[in-house]
Amino acid sequence: ILNAEIRLEIEKACRPALQELTGFSHVIVLFWCHLVDTDAQRRQLVLDKPYTHGPERMGVFATRSPGRPNPIALTPVEILHIDPDAGVITAPFIDAEDATPIIDLKPYQPCLDRIREVALPEWCRHWPQWYEASADFDWQVEFNYT
Repeated sequence: ILNAEIRLEIEKACRPALQELTGFSHVIVLFWCHLVDTDAQRRQLVLDKPYTHGPERMGVFATRSPGRPNPIALTPVEILHIDPDAGVITAPFIDAEDATPIIDLKPYQPCLDRIREVALPEWCRHWPQWYEASADFDWQVEFNYT
């Protein structure tokens, strides 16, 4: 949802873990793709042309597909506000469905999470190089949903 805010809701028992997260601009959210957690999705290890410009077949580990042996996903999220008492992190966007179970949060640390020299296959080199540029990129044309 663009131009809206989302809420990451933290269970009461885990709220003390939010202590000192304030001050970080971003957090990495690990979540469970519960809507595709099926036996069939977990067994599908090779996908037929998931990306428009990609090869004809790809192993699921070469994709960001939510369907995988363990449907764990991760995404960086900008922190707009943290209410530790309510257990709520407000963010502008997350690449997850509403009510998706959060597995873990990790503060984004450039010294650990950013790599200067990265190699990419030819089919995805035109993708944005930075998280912020991804918002304006036409991702719909990149995925082959046939």
